[in-house]
Amino acid sequence: MILVTVGTEQYPFNRLMHWIDLLLRQGLISDEVVVQSGNCGVIPGGAKVYQFLKEEKFRELVQQADLIIAHCGEGTVLLLDSLEKPYILVPRTFAFKEHVDNHQVEMAVALEEVDVPVAWGPGDLVRFLQTPRRTSVTDLSETTAAALCQSLCERFWATQKLHSSPSNSVPLP
Repeated sequence: MILVTVGTEQYPFNRLMHWIDLLLRQGLISDEVVVQSGNCGVIPGGAKVYQFLKEEKFRELVQQADLIIAHCGEGTVLLLDSLEKPYILVPRTFAFKEHVDNHQVEMAVALEEVDVPVAWGPGDLVRFLQTPRRTSVTDLSETTAAALCQSLCERFWATQKLHSSPSNSVPLP
């Protein structure tokens, strides 16, 4: 079973729902698909759908899943990292009004650098579904972990530069 979760954000993640619907219609996913849809307005045909789940039901589905496709929220990434299951991350983007900013994109880019599977389009989902894998962020070597932290810091400070003005500037390291 494949579990797809978009979290509980107030913003819909219809792009991911369209991708799952497309892959199901095209027969590119043959497994049972269970979707936690949150505030999405698009529901994939052929999937068992829950808008929101109580924590115990969510944990039950996580344990039953062979693979998890999830948004790239910090809490979700930490949860997935603690499991012994393959997963695929799909970041929400500001451009599609899926979140208030691009922090999920920034985190996904950094995680991708350490071989975490990140899908940027339906083709990536197909590729990762064919060869599911699990990459642990907590098992990174000290050097790789330091590089990941550095990458996230650089992205954060670059974003701060774009959003700061002389009146509210933050001193950069």
